[in-house]
Amino acid sequence: MPPVPPALAASPDKNTGHPALAWLRRMAPGVLLCAVVGGAAALLSQAQAHFLGRAWLDSLVLAILIGTVLRSLWVPPARFAPGIGLSAKTLLEVAVMLLGASLSVTAMLAAGPALILGIGVVVLLAIAFSYGLGRLLGLPKRMAMLVACGNSICGNSAIAAVAPVIGAQAKDVASAIAFTAVLGVGVVLSLPLLVPVLGLSELQYGVLAGLTVYAVPQVLAATAPVGALAVQLGTLVKLVRVLMLGPVVLGLSLLAGQREGKKPGGQKLGLAKLVPWFILGFLGLMALRALGLIPQALLAPLATLTGVLTLLAMAALGLGVDVRMVAKAGGRVTATVMLSLLALGLVSLLLIRLV
Repeated sequence: MPPVPPALAASPDKNTGHPALAWLRRMAPGVLLCAVVGGAAALLSQAQAHFLGRAWLDSLVLAILIGTVLRSLWVPPARFAPGIGLSAKTLLEVAVMLLGASLSVTAMLAAGPALILGIGVVVLLAIAFSYGLGRLLGLPKRMAMLVACGNSICGNSAIAAVAPVIGAQAKDVASAIAFTAVLGVGVVLSLPLLVPVLGLSELQYGVLAGLTVYAVPQVLAATAPVGALAVQLGTLVKLVRVLMLGPVVLGLSLLAGQREGKKPGGQKLGLAKLVPWFILGFLGLMALRALGLIPQALLAPLATLTGVLTLLAMAALGLGVDVRMVAKAGGRVTATVMLSLLALGLVSLLLIRLV
């Protein structure tokens, strides 16, 4: 190849000179890699549904697992790092913000004040117990909080929402989601067996499923064998439980912001500093949804976009995980999740007897 003339070598390409295009070029390799991993996870999830009747491991969990396996076999070169970092942090924060548009306050109000208060108390008690148990078993503070919120609120979504607020590392998020997801499948399979053992009615079982099962689709899978009333009430209770995510994340955000403000030399922080931008956006979209200011036609596209961004973020988290570190924490995380689930079930049964 002939040498490049000095004049050409010195003059940059017009396209690469624009800051936005340069940024896109820098981010594209990592984001595309996350998209490939996320696409593979989505296809595997659909294959499960087709051949097994349902997706036992959803696409978010599969994205983390595929990313982790790929990272174990091949360390992505440096050019992939900016896009992977963007997907793991910024895209995840955008997804958390958009999640606010999917939460219906109307559903919470329809449940009635006694049940709403009961669900709120169960969620807070479960978080406190799970966090304390995790710390007792030697989990780091952030990891214990991820497991506590995942168990107590809504599994993957809660873990993904809480992670950027408390500054959790990728390996902690991956561990929490992986272990809660696997045990969540076990809950779906075993929960219906409690109906004859405990003599639960359809109504009571619906409340129990809504309070203990992680995701809304899993609630449907756990309640369908029992009856239509169990499905309806279980879904309603689950939706109210999901709505607890907003207050919990806001509270954690305020606590984290206050700790930052108390550091030596730290200045007094305003609300904008105490609460991250994406949490303010989450609350804003939730308020707009409650006021009916988000067109109905936009809700489905926003939910799809939220799912896509979360999938990319989970793939990025998997690509940043050292599997040896996850394995090291495995036993303690598993014990925390199992014991926390047991405690959540017992508290839920107590609520059923009281309300």
